[in-house]
Amino acid sequence: MLVDRFGRLHTDLRVSLTDKCNLRCAYCMPAEGLAWLPRQEVLTDDEVVRAVGVAVGLGVREVRLTGGEPLIRPGLVGIVRRLAKLTPRPHLSMTTNGIGLAVLAAELAAAGLDRINVSLDTLDRERFLALTRRDRLADVLAGLTAAASSGLAPVKVNAVLMRGLNDVEAPALLDFCLHRGYQLRFIEQMPLDAQHAWDRTQMVTAEEILDRLTATHTLTPNEGRGSSPAETWLVDGGPARVGVIASVTRPFCAACDRLRLTADGQVRNCLFAREESDLRELLRAGASESELAERLRSAVAGKRAGHGIDDPTFLQPARPMSAIGG
Repeated sequence: MLVDRFGRLHTDLRVSLTDKCNLRCAYCMPAEGLAWLPRQEVLTDDEVVRAVGVAVGLGVREVRLTGGEPLIRPGLVGIVRRLAKLTPRPHLSMTTNGIGLAVLAAELAAAGLDRINVSLDTLDRERFLALTRRDRLADVLAGLTAAASSGLAPVKVNAVLMRGLNDVEAPALLDFCLHRGYQLRFIEQMPLDAQHAWDRTQMVTAEEILDRLTATHTLTPNEGRGSSPAETWLVDGGPARVGVIASVTRPFCAACDRLRLTADGQVRNCLFAREESDLRELLRAGASESELAERLRSAVAGKRAGHGIDDPTFLQPARPMSAIGG
């Protein structure tokens, strides 16, 4: 099993399939984009499936496909189909910006994808253009509709609020999701931007988000969070819920059960880790299952107690979110 020195059992693996993205969200990367990984450094389909298979053999039960933007990974449907055939079968989910989802949702569901998270920070077309530098709001909304129609439920919506840009939209985003049966999760902006320009004083905190929501709805704390990164509240008595992932102001490191595999085959035991363990090297050297398993165990064993954002010595990871995978 994948257990760290603090006794945390790791059963959730986030797998980045590409560092590339077709949006340029202001809180993630510059307008001109980034220097993408050379193709030969990115794990092949076979390598992804083998790595996940080893992790599943070590107790991983939830596999989340991420990017960059996973929908632009060639052969995505085939990867999902192969992962769904692993034994024991992991629960398969994906985080996406939704562009192209309208075309692929039904195929992904048929291949074995169980659930989907779609990033949506605004319902205003002009604001969407300002935040993402692309005029693609209609595509994202179409993708959400297609995901729900294809049975990728519950459809979850991830929203990052930015002070002075879209923070006034919190109630509107919640109403949008309530009316369509989506589950909304607000995420505090984290120090994972490529520009290293994150400013804590400009971050919209969980407390502020809740203040905005309670101006229009009654929120009741929902018990039983477990290892979930989101605190949730029943909206107007339920059953609908809204969540807040407050990695910065309300860290949940003590219950963390996640590890990450980057698109180039590096294992990260924390989103904010500055160290990585090279799994690609072993995969391409013909390593045995036991050797791969030992590399994963070693990576998890070295996990720190917390991300340390509040520590004066905290340094932002060199890799941005797009290169790590959410």
